[in-house]
Amino acid sequence: MPVPKQSEPKAIHPPTTGGKPDRRPWKKKSPVEVVLEQAEKLKAEIAETEEELKTKRKQLQKFEEARKIFEAS
Repeated sequence: MPVPKQSEPKAIHPPTTGGKPDRRPWKKKSPVEVVLEQAEKLKAEIAETEEELKTKRKQLQKFEEARKIFEAS
């Protein structure tokens, strides 16, 4: 007959001593706050994408000018 193993009770959440700060308590948001937050995130993402597009257009313009120079030669 097998002998049952004696195991030490395991802690569900081990104590954290790694210097991590405690997490902020969760604050429930209203649906209006959620929608407004998502709108702000989208605006920021659009602004970032527009900046990237602007730099790529400048780069394309430089390549177009270089192409004209090569074709003229």
